[in-house]
Amino acid sequence: MRNWSEPKKNKAHIELIPMIDVMMFLLVFFVLISLNVIPALGLKTQLPSASSAQQLKPQKKAIITLGAGDQLQLDGQPLVLDALVNTLKQQQQENQTTTIIVNSDKEVAVERLVAVMDTLRQGGFFSISIATRKQ
Repeated sequence: MRNWSEPKKNKAHIELIPMIDVMMFLLVFFVLISLNVIPALGLKTQLPSASSAQQLKPQKKAIITLGAGDQLQLDGQPLVLDALVNTLKQQQQENQTTTIIVNSDKEVAVERLVAVMDTLRQGGFFSISIATRKQ
């Protein structure tokens, strides 16, 4: 009697080697992108040179500190709000803008901060920044 064997059934299985190859390719690609080895889109430019080129000078800055209890300081010197604009104008040189940085205590009322900023704007100072701390 003949024994007819049934053909072997191949079970489906996942090939891991090609999947690992693809994952390694993606890993290398993203590492190279993050390291800027592969250039991003954009124009490559070379700036022209000039014999009279100068480095930009930083603008003059004044630091105003608002403390709790109606304290006001300009560059560390105590001051009253009414004299703030006149003192800044005396310190400001002609044709030079003064950047004003306001350090305000977190306990200072917003109304007081706005009053100081309004006084500065009315006095002709428009470059005003509020200092914050990074969290």
